[in-house]
Amino acid sequence: MNKTKRPEDSLTIMNELVLPNDTNTLNNLMGGRLLHWMDIAAAISAQKHCNRIVVTASVDNVSFKQPIKLGDVITIEAKVTRSFNTSVEVRLDVWAQNIPSGTKVKSNEAYYTFVAVDQSGRTIPVPELKPETTEELELFAGALRRRQLRLVLAGKMQPDDAVELKALFAKS
Repeated sequence: MNKTKRPEDSLTIMNELVLPNDTNTLNNLMGGRLLHWMDIAAAISAQKHCNRIVVTASVDNVSFKQPIKLGDVITIEAKVTRSFNTSVEVRLDVWAQNIPSGTKVKSNEAYYTFVAVDQSGRTIPVPELKPETTEELELFAGALRRRQLRLVLAGKMQPDDAVELKALFAKS
C-alpha cells in the first residue's frame, strides 16, 4: 500500500540560465519556455511524491508579474500541496535573479495537476500527503477548492456540486 508522505519529500528546486535562444526580440524570457521549465520541475516533484510516472492534467492560470531578462537565473521551487485518489496538485514559485546587480524578484506562481499512471497509461493510486507546517496546512485546505474550480471549468463537475468552492461565496 502507499505510504503517507510529507510535502517536503517532494521539494524540487530547479535553476535555469536565460540564454539568447530563450528570449523574444525584447530580450525577455519567452512565456512558453518558462511554462516548459515549470512543467518539468512540477513533474519531478509529483514523481517524487508518487514514485510513479506522472502526466500533466492541468495548469492553472499563470500570470507573469515581472519580465525575466536575458542573463537572469531562474529558480523554480515546486512542492506537492495535496494528493487525491490518482492525482496530485503541485505549487510552483518562480524567482528571477540578476546576479551582477544582486536583485531577486518573484516572477510568478502557479499550480499544476498531475495524474499518476502505470506503464500502460492507466491511472493508479497515489500516496496520501500529510502537511506539517501552517503554510502547508493552508495550501492543503485550499487545494480542494482549487480542484473543484478546475473541474467546474473543465465541465467535469456541476457548479452546484462544488460545495467547498461555493462556501467561499456564501453569505454568513
